[in-house]
Amino acid sequence: MARRSPSPGPGPRRPPPPARPPLALLLLAAAAAALLPTGDGQNLFTEDVTVVEGDVATISCRVKNNDDSVIQLLNPNRQTIYFRDFRPLKDSRFQLVNFSNSELRVSLTNVSISDEGRYFCQLYTDPPQEIFMTITVLVPPRNLVIDIQKDTAVEGEEIELNCTAMASRPATTIKWFKGSKELKGKSEVEQWSDMYTVTSQISLTVRREDDGVPVVCEVDHPAVKDLQTKRYLDVMYKPQIRVSQLLPASGLTREGDLLDLLCQVEGKPEPTDTTWFRVDEEMPPHVIVSGSNLHISSLNKSDNGTYRCEASNEVGKAFVDYMLYVYDPLTTLPPPTTTIIIPFTTADSRAGEESAITAVDHAVIGGVVAVVVFAMLCLLIILGRYFARHKGTYFTHEAKGADDAADADTAIINAEGGQNNSEEKKEYFI
Repeated sequence: MARRSPSPGPGPRRPPPPARPPLALLLLAAAAAALLPTGDGQNLFTEDVTVVEGDVATISCRVKNNDDSVIQLLNPNRQTIYFRDFRPLKDSRFQLVNFSNSELRVSLTNVSISDEGRYFCQLYTDPPQEIFMTITVLVPPRNLVIDIQKDTAVEGEEIELNCTAMASRPATTIKWFKGSKELKGKSEVEQWSDMYTVTSQISLTVRREDDGVPVVCEVDHPAVKDLQTKRYLDVMYKPQIRVSQLLPASGLTREGDLLDLLCQVEGKPEPTDTTWFRVDEEMPPHVIVSGSNLHISSLNKSDNGTYRCEASNEVGKAFVDYMLYVYDPLTTLPPPTTTIIIPFTTADSRAGEESAITAVDHAVIGGVVAVVVFAMLCLLIILGRYFARHKGTYFTHEAKGADDAADADTAIINAEGGQNNSEEKKEYFI
């Protein structure tokens, strides 16, 4: 921020001294006043400086419309650093950068906190002008450290992480990130002399997905950019199991088929024990278990049941059930098949198997209904043909007497007799 001295003007009247000073003192004051040029129209300017500890600060005293008046720079202790282009102060960190009638510019190297304060620019006019500028020293954090409550956590545990930024000036703002997601922490500030130490804390409930994820502590401070440190989470979790049906590829298991199941296990630490067994029953003798694979060469109805894959590590134990239901062999007209989805949990595996069985039962019921309808249609056709044939035979017998007559009159007489018989037959038939 630039500062400007007020325009010089006539000084205020001094009150008369209570006693007349010695003549020698009056002569000395008159000689000093004669050496000071008038300052009409001259203005003094300077600017505040903010610098990081250890860097270089540049102090500038500038004069507008200078008439060869003397420029002087003083430190916060009012000691003269430069008088024109001469340096009375023995501190060699101050070096002259530029000197002219309009500017005195000085550099200060290797700035420390002790250099902070007000520096004064003076212009020897009548009356003298003075203006000050302030050097502010920024100190970045000395150390940035993350402390974690546990180096290795178990899934579901809550852990605390602390990030400490020590000896900064001004106080540091700390931000937390887990992966790319920003987290909210709680900060505490401690002040030691002119320095500040900031500690920020977060709490996390870890999951298996957090294993290997970086937790980042980042500093927001005017003296430094992109300062951060990180810790990678180490999370242990019990086994996670998945059972896949490799054969038969169609998913529907029938008598005579080859069954091949694969039990895939993942956990931290690595599961040490993976086993297959049949729930509540003995494993059939023709079942072959090889590591994580279960193999049945030729399925039959006696293989129906629940087969369990179980694994364990230091954290705990887990299992997944596979429900096997063996269907009849495939016929010439196979019923619609339904692909069985291999589940990942016990409850889902049973539900998926039951849904597959229900779908097949519906197909069988539909086939039975179709057969019944077909049989009824066939029965109706047979009955229709039977009634049609029976009716034709009846009318043939009715005219049988006329066929045997020798002449027309006899045929008519016989036909009439036949009609009478016909009526009797009708009554009898009814």
